[in-house]
Amino acid sequence: MKYTENALNILAAKEFKGVGRAWVVKNLKGNDSESDIIELLNESSKESEPITKVRFDYEKRKVEKELLSQEGYADGVVALGDDDFPQYRGNVKGADQPIAILYKGDISLLQKSNKNVAVIGLLEPDKSTEIAERKVVYAFVKQGATIVSGLAQGCDAIAHHQALESGGKTVAILPSTIAKILPACNRELANRIVENNGLLVSEYYFEPRARMELSGRYVERDRLQALYADGVILGASYAANNMKLDSGSRHAMGKAKDYGLKRGVIYDVEIDRNNPKYDLSRQVMRDNDVFIFTSEDYEKMVGEFVGGCNEGEVQRSLF
Repeated sequence: MKYTENALNILAAKEFKGVGRAWVVKNLKGNDSESDIIELLNESSKESEPITKVRFDYEKRKVEKELLSQEGYADGVVALGDDDFPQYRGNVKGADQPIAILYKGDISLLQKSNKNVAVIGLLEPDKSTEIAERKVVYAFVKQGATIVSGLAQGCDAIAHHQALESGGKTVAILPSTIAKILPACNRELANRIVENNGLLVSEYYFEPRARMELSGRYVERDRLQALYADGVILGASYAANNMKLDSGSRHAMGKAKDYGLKRGVIYDVEIDRNNPKYDLSRQVMRDNDVFIFTSEDYEKMVGEFVGGCNEGEVQRSLF
């Protein structure tokens, strides 16, 4: 299990009241001295008593013990300031920026120089959705892209499987620890990803302490899918509605828009016009900078998505 003193310091700082990602991003540059971190914590944390070196070192040992519980599952953890800590894409506010991630596999796949495309969607896609998604993923792999997704059932798993079947690489960003992968039914898929020079990523080195914490981790995972990709493609998804048929894809697509990243949908007006599983896709398509991958021109659109194109030239007239 690889980790640096810098990673321990950053994770230990986050254990104090009032300290989150935004605080770390604002106050620490990485590789800050322990004494400087303690001084900063005493200036702005919400602890009721002064933070001493003894107290800080105690938190570090707790963090280290929990990290070591992931040994044999995760290869290591990298944090802000470490040499191989990957740079996010887009304009990301401090509260959303990752400060430390655990990984298993090829961590270089997250580097900004790597061409990454996130492909996401709902848990129960129609067969036509699967076929269309597989075609688009295949085309992206042939363009040299690494496929990023969240290892969930449905569209996520299809994206990972097709990337592997196409001879490409894929990154799974988890809402769980790497030791206890969720969903459990996709643990074999996770192993295949690593065996084929891919990557598993998680921000978590301990199990959730409450059910609400686990729910929040799914939303946090969705943001990582966006900020470690050059663009996000939606296979299909319900929109938020009174029937509660919502999907986490909404969060990832929303973050991609917030960060100024490319967005696309896989949509065929003849097949999908009245299907409620494409309600979110139709909402996203209202923006005129969204790439629309249809059955007729998806290969051309893949090339433009990877290579970029002029604003206003991506929207197809489908209505």
